[in-house]
Amino acid sequence: MEQLKHLENRDLGNNCCPVMKTPLSNECCWLVKKFCLSALFFAFHSSFAEDSETQFSEKAVPIIKDGETQVAPRFKDSDMWIRHDLWVETDFDSDGDGKKDRMHVDVTRPRQTETEGLKVPVIYNSSPYFAGTAKPVHDFMWDPRQELGEDPLKRRKAPSAKRKGERPIISKGHVKDWVPRGFAVVHSSSPGTGLSQGCPTVGGDNESHAPKAVIDWLNGRAMGYTTVDGLEPVTSCWSTGKVGMIGTSYNGTLCLAAATTGVDGLEAIIPVAPNTSYYHYYRSNGLVRSPGGYMGEDIDVLYDFINSGDPNKREYCNANVRDKDMASGIDRVTGDYNSFWAGRDYLNDLEPVKAAVLMSHAFNDWNVMPEHSNRIYQALKEKGVPLQVYYHQGGHGGLPPIKLMNRWFTRYLHGFENNVEKDARAWIVREGEDRNKPKPYEDYPNPAASPVTFKLIAGAPEMGKLTIARNSNQGTETVVDNFSFSGSALAQADWTEHRLMYLTEKLTEAVHLSGTPRITIKLASNKPTANLSIWLVSLPWNGNKNAKITDNIITRGWADPQNHRSLTESEPLVPGRFYDMTFDLQPDDQVIPVGQQIGLMIMSSDREFTLRPDPGTELVIDLDETSIQLPLVGGAKAFAKAVTKKASKKKVKSTKTTSSTVSNSVSYVVKDTDRGELHYANANGEAVLKVISSDDKVVFDGPINTKKQKAKVPREAMKWYEEVSRKIMK
Repeated sequence: MEQLKHLENRDLGNNCCPVMKTPLSNECCWLVKKFCLSALFFAFHSSFAEDSETQFSEKAVPIIKDGETQVAPRFKDSDMWIRHDLWVETDFDSDGDGKKDRMHVDVTRPRQTETEGLKVPVIYNSSPYFAGTAKPVHDFMWDPRQELGEDPLKRRKAPSAKRKGERPIISKGHVKDWVPRGFAVVHSSSPGTGLSQGCPTVGGDNESHAPKAVIDWLNGRAMGYTTVDGLEPVTSCWSTGKVGMIGTSYNGTLCLAAATTGVDGLEAIIPVAPNTSYYHYYRSNGLVRSPGGYMGEDIDVLYDFINSGDPNKREYCNANVRDKDMASGIDRVTGDYNSFWAGRDYLNDLEPVKAAVLMSHAFNDWNVMPEHSNRIYQALKEKGVPLQVYYHQGGHGGLPPIKLMNRWFTRYLHGFENNVEKDARAWIVREGEDRNKPKPYEDYPNPAASPVTFKLIAGAPEMGKLTIARNSNQGTETVVDNFSFSGSALAQADWTEHRLMYLTEKLTEAVHLSGTPRITIKLASNKPTANLSIWLVSLPWNGNKNAKITDNIITRGWADPQNHRSLTESEPLVPGRFYDMTFDLQPDDQVIPVGQQIGLMIMSSDREFTLRPDPGTELVIDLDETSIQLPLVGGAKAFAKAVTKKASKKKVKSTKTTSSTVSNSVSYVVKDTDRGELHYANANGEAVLKVISSDDKVVFDGPINTKKQKAKVPREAMKWYEEVSRKIMK
């Protein structure tokens, strides 16, 4: 404690870095060894360095131009970078040995931090993956082939994770991007992984406090040591104390975890595809649901996957973390949200966050789904912290363009006023475009988007209709569960009882969806438990090998009907009783092109994501009480325009007939300020009528060839149609 007190009170800028006078002498020894082992190489390099020093009489400093930190000639020679490792002491003991856990840390920094007293900001990346993982992971997943509501079969024992890597390097990630620009890059292995002490907890508090300790060390508030159990200190006199964290997936999660501690010195974070809630990663609205590509994964599987730490501590960690805390909390029977999951939901911990946040995610990431970033982004808006978001249309991962990251770190780590806070708040890569060329938007969701409610028109087992007009008396339709069929196969089927499909008209103009779709559904099940899966698709399906990732699936969502009242308390369904349920699909921002139809597909089990019970469960859907809200740019008016047939108005020769139907091969559009629009088409004896009210609502849209079909047309709409028909026939 006295050592720490002494460190906190001393002037780190004056005398901690001269080569022969400092606690960093261990680093110097390491450098000397390197020089000795490479004598010939460094003999040449020394003369080059002397010439360089003559050429550069002034001290090296970062170069900032056009609001970005530039690659500096004096920083870019990787052979002259300083690399060393150390252990930072934390304020917790998670492995039960009675001593505070220490985290293994590596540092890569410009040599001028040693020779010229240069102080630099830090880019920091922490991960449980650096030291290796247990493989093959699919061998110790849970078996998804089980009945709902029943205890799962015991999963296979995981093999031990074998540590990889050689000191002093933990990782080389981000080094080439940032050290040449005059930043130091720091890595650390998270608790219980690699050479870091403690237990892996997968979202536990120690995973937040471990990177906090490293940031404290970078600011002179925590102790660093040359060895895992020694007392020879290592200081960070070369650090300005300004830290920016960056990382993808689990590593991105740790950026947010550190930020939730409110630690001083963490100025900015760039979490890429972060898992912001382990419940939302392994569950969905009460349903046990796997992340895409990892069927059967759960939080205990991830624990085994990353557990590469000290083998002597694994018995304690397994018993107390995996077999106690996790086993009692994950609940693979009901899927309910509980205190275990709440403790691993970073949305609940945002109050202390003050770091500037640049979120990054992909709209087609079905591993860590886009809601993970969106829920944090929307919540942070209310806090007023500096905030931007970058989205692309690909799959898992994907850093923002270097320009966005550079402007962010230059502003918040160097304190350079580049007006990044006045840049667009949202950057979105459009379909098929280069990820490095995102389009700027005022915000996400697009402020011009508003929810448009779509209703269902019966059509099973073929295709029904999805329309913004309300059509009553549609009755019910039934979907029969069968996990044997994939969602993509069901979406392409012309006739099947294993999904219900409802399509909009073909788009004559592109439609821009921006935000989070929400479905309200009324259903009954013939069993006490059932899966419910919703896909929003773009048809016709593009089955080509070169199909773009955005061509077919717009977004998806899953829910457990047993959680229709509460996410924390499920209740068995009474067979035959109808229940109302509302839940969100995954957020998206996608332009659906001309010629496509938007399809709402309702099914029970989703082969790619949900548990797989025996086929046969029947879900009965009340069509009149089921709807979906889609956030569309331009709202209902834009959608109505997008599905209006582009038929030119034609003059029709007078034809006397006793029928109220206009002659074949005729189409016309009649517009009336008070009534709205009347669209009629008759081709080969098949008549179709569409009526739009004066406030842009579709009153009716469908065929009128039989008495039954005509009976569905609202009275005033039919009256107007007959008036027009009589005038044309005169």
